[in-house]
Amino acid sequence: MGPSGHSMQPIVIENTYSAWRAAALRMLAANAPPESIEWRIDNPAHSAASGHSEPTSGSFDFNAKQTGNDVAVSTPRHVESAVPSLVVAISKALAAQLNDAALYRDPRRWAFLYKVIWRWHQGDRAVASPADVDGNRLQQMAKAVRRDKHDMIAYVRFRKCAQHAAGEPEYVAWYEPAHDILAWGAEQFAQRMGRSAWLIATPSGAASWDGATLHLQYDHAQRGAIAPDAAEALWLAYYRSTFNPARLNETALYQHMPVRYWKGLPEGMLIPSMISEAKCGARRLAQASGVGALDGKAIFVEAEAAQPSRTAPSSLDACRRCELWQHATQAVDGEGPADARIVLLGEQPGDQEDLSGKPFVGPAGQLLDEAIQRAGLRRSDLYLTNAVKHFKWTPRGKRRLHKTPAQREVEACAVWLERELQRVRPAVIVTLGATALGALLGEKVSLQGYLGDSFELNGMRVIPTYHPSFALRQDDEGGLEQVTRAICDALARARDLMDQRADRPVGDSLSS
Repeated sequence: MGPSGHSMQPIVIENTYSAWRAAALRMLAANAPPESIEWRIDNPAHSAASGHSEPTSGSFDFNAKQTGNDVAVSTPRHVESAVPSLVVAISKALAAQLNDAALYRDPRRWAFLYKVIWRWHQGDRAVASPADVDGNRLQQMAKAVRRDKHDMIAYVRFRKCAQHAAGEPEYVAWYEPAHDILAWGAEQFAQRMGRSAWLIATPSGAASWDGATLHLQYDHAQRGAIAPDAAEALWLAYYRSTFNPARLNETALYQHMPVRYWKGLPEGMLIPSMISEAKCGARRLAQASGVGALDGKAIFVEAEAAQPSRTAPSSLDACRRCELWQHATQAVDGEGPADARIVLLGEQPGDQEDLSGKPFVGPAGQLLDEAIQRAGLRRSDLYLTNAVKHFKWTPRGKRRLHKTPAQREVEACAVWLERELQRVRPAVIVTLGATALGALLGEKVSLQGYLGDSFELNGMRVIPTYHPSFALRQDDEGGLEQVTRAICDALARARDLMDQRADRPVGDSLSS
């Protein structure tokens, strides 16, 4: 019974695309809606067939004639006498999707494809859109079949028979396709294998080529033992030799070579053991077996110690001590009087600092200028710099968002900070944020344990406080004012200490 309670008309067809096409055109001519038809398969044993009655043809579409951007679909000749003449014009894209979706392994595919062509014939062009429920399903079915076609070409492995009588295949292969693509794949291999006789067996049928004619047989089959040929040992040796455990990417491996195909690939039996070896130490040693066979003793060294010695850069612009320079506009050096008594040390340049080449000119710099004025200081009397000299950022649309530098990047810039402090010889350093404080101490630290306090370091007094950008990230005006006031207090204490301290030289090292 149909959805409306009326009995459905059974349509019995062979499980082929051409049989469904002929029946579909008859039903369209009779103006039969999809819900009134029950599609039945004439030969269930043929249910895993290619979906087409022309096994040697690689084109299974409605094509009768071209009309602009559409394909004119005409009633096949052998049914023209039984039904009125009918022409259904469909787009080339829809014709291609129908051809692929007809190979999708689903007993309900013929009913669904008729629903698609019925809606199109009724003028509903939305059925071809991926935004439509039926259009999206059709697209996903076609996409799955195209992927299966690609995999069949990629993962069918022929083995040469050691002895074969006349009329028997010289090469044999076992393959398990996810959809009914045997006839399509057989046509591709027939074009590639020349006159060599071969056989591809699948759980639902087999395709064979005798050098001139392609034969298809559809029935249930089981995989038999196929003896490896002489070339297979060479292939396995080559495959293992190209495997580099240090570059193993399991996610990419499973994506590009799904596990279900491994049992049909000669190299499939090697992959689990190679993955296991990589996880158990071979990844660290890379070509461990080859190196171990050589004379001499293996010596393990740290990566940094193995690097060749290079001349230290003489200028900041030429610095390549870390990778940040590759994505920055320029290095941003410190700015201020060479004899400044107070140094303000930040984290790294921001977006505007990277473009202008000057420190603290962006939003955080504007807030810092306000705090300097409130503390009774002048920016022109201070030396402003950063622990890291290049802008580290991550893209977000058209914007470049700040990204906290890693400890190794802070350590790479330590040489430039040390030179600045030895040149300026300040009495007081105000560190803005945890990164700046950690750069002075030579280790990663928490800012909270140092707030409101100061300490001596190599003849300089260090006063830790917040970075101005932290104030800008506060959710309300109260939080913004509280952080700004803490920065002002730290600057005021630096001003008072500067007046009290005698001129004392900076030590030769930043270490305490």
